[in-house]
Amino acid sequence: MPNSIEDLVVALTYPPTLSLWLALAALVLIVVRRRRLGAALLALGVAWSAVWSVPIASDALRGLLERRYPTVADAASLPTADAIVVLGGGHYGWLDRPEVDAQALKYSRVAAGARAWWARRAPLVILSGGGGGGKGSEARRMADAMERLGVPASVLLLEENSRDTRDNAEYTAEIARRHGLRRLLLVTSSLHMPRANLLFREAGIEVVPVPVPEGAPLCGWKQRWVPSRGALWRSGRAWKELAGLLAARL
Repeated sequence: MPNSIEDLVVALTYPPTLSLWLALAALVLIVVRRRRLGAALLALGVAWSAVWSVPIASDALRGLLERRYPTVADAASLPTADAIVVLGGGHYGWLDRPEVDAQALKYSRVAAGARAWWARRAPLVILSGGGGGGKGSEARRMADAMERLGVPASVLLLEENSRDTRDNAEYTAEIARRHGLRRLLLVTSSLHMPRANLLFREAGIEVVPVPVPEGAPLCGWKQRWVPSRGALWRSGRAWKELAGLLAARL
């Protein structure tokens, strides 16, 4: 599938974007006097975003992807490999804290990679993330975070050219071949893992998934049932991953 078409399909997976296009199509139908069909399409557009703004619906959608690769609580139970590859896309707000502990950062990809390294699961860590080049790349920021968690710079290999997951896989494969690395522990979020795992294997890399949870489960009636912008955003991410996974398979 050409990148332009793939990007369009992925863009339409964000519920408000699709709702907007459905509303525009409904307006056109109403103008040409197809009022019933236009009204039905408008109602569908509104309902689409409304449903996916409900946290319990969002969590159910995300679970379709997250349950495929259960998270591992103890890094020491992971198999050994030639290197650990950590994909960009995580959050780094904890870098501003006066003290940080990799064990306490349950939802951080970088911390999961650091825990695996400290557990001696692999001697090297590949950090994959572009977006700016040089000191502005995400790989550089991840390297700073790794060093903050006590992982020495001497074991870090930086991949700074990737723009998306397919790039992550292809550029990491080049690094792996250059350094004679055959088996990698792949660290990314549990939501992103199905697509990342597929693309890395297509790039010829043997990977062991190390999924990282993105947040604690919701509890309480209000958190689960009251619509929110956060739930809508999380639903959009899930639809994006599902669309990207389908595009990767095609």
